[in-house]
Amino acid sequence: MSALALPPLALYVHMPWCVRKCPYCDFNSHAIGKELPEREYVAALLDDLEQDLDAAQGRTLVSIFFGGGTPSLFSPESIAEILSGVRERVSCAPDIEITLEANPGTIEHGRFGGYKAAGVTRISLGAQTFDDRHLRALGRIHNSGDIERAVEELRSAGFDNFNLDLMYALPEQRIEQAVADVRRTVSLEPTHISHYQLTLEPGTVFFHRPPPLPDQDASWEMQQACQAVLAEHGYEQYEVSAYARAGSQCKHNLNYWQFGDYIGIGAGAHGKLTDGERGQVVRTVKHRQPREYLRQRGRARAIERRVVAADELAFEFMLNALRLRSGFSAAQFSARTGLGLDMIREPLERAVAQRLLIQEGDRWWPTERGYLFLNDLQALFLPDHEHGRVLPQTPTDFPAQVSERPRKVD
Repeated sequence: MSALALPPLALYVHMPWCVRKCPYCDFNSHAIGKELPEREYVAALLDDLEQDLDAAQGRTLVSIFFGGGTPSLFSPESIAEILSGVRERVSCAPDIEITLEANPGTIEHGRFGGYKAAGVTRISLGAQTFDDRHLRALGRIHNSGDIERAVEELRSAGFDNFNLDLMYALPEQRIEQAVADVRRTVSLEPTHISHYQLTLEPGTVFFHRPPPLPDQDASWEMQQACQAVLAEHGYEQYEVSAYARAGSQCKHNLNYWQFGDYIGIGAGAHGKLTDGERGQVVRTVKHRQPREYLRQRGRARAIERRVVAADELAFEFMLNALRLRSGFSAAQFSARTGLGLDMIREPLERAVAQRLLIQEGDRWWPTERGYLFLNDLQALFLPDHEHGRVLPQTPTDFPAQVSERPRKVD
């Protein structure tokens, strides 16, 4: 591979604690226990960032995302300290997007104002559903009233830009209930809505003791009905599970899907970093267990630094880019991977022949059929030695911490 141009750079901050682990959640989250080691963890995060400063290579951060776990368990003062420490170490764009995930059931009165003052520009609220019976089935600690009160409070604090996470195909959910959830959501006028199907992930309580979920046909009908309501209210689908009003696409997640770089700090955080001179892309993973992560003060917190092989790099690019309605261009592929288009020309031609992709000049994007069979489309680009591999259903597996996901505790 030749030298690589450096892509945009983002920062992901993982806050691994939550009040209670939800039975569908397979993220690196841990029940809080007796006490949140807040001060110790803030210091560890900044020490972690210090070790990764070389990866910035003079670039400016375009976004920061606090994911979890439940980042809103941390005080506004701690978030302010982290952001101040980040700004002391890395340049930040004047219009940087700074998102904080919050759980409606853990916000104390007045905290949104504190997060705004700390520098947070965007809130992602884990609503999931407005049906209290379904919330209990999902193990959530909030009720529908908490969601509406949280939205009212964040608006009062000056947050006009916020996301609501919403799930469908919940245990024993009917189509009319799923549509009612979407209608309640749009009535609150978020700028962004993340709308996902509940999936049973290995290692979760739901996987080992599956609840009664709607079948595939019912889930598909729910999705279609809900998408119609979202479109009716001006929410454009720009990614498989992401809908936004004009100008409100999530910068941070767009950077993932467009194969940008990101530094990941915190317990279990993943990173993707480009070494321009060597023409390499490096994946990093930090210690997963919070206790072990905290013990690494002054020592390397990364447990893995792996150079991505060329064939895997091509697949990882396609795994992300094909989730976008806008698709990708040949120039974007080469700029992000350092590879020539010949690396993927054969599967591109097959995808077009199978009516999974549309080609216009040197640009490709998924057809409606391609979106319907996205796993099959992505599988066309798997390296030959990995054709038995099961593809992830959402980008949460590539990378592990992409946020605004239904399986998160938020």
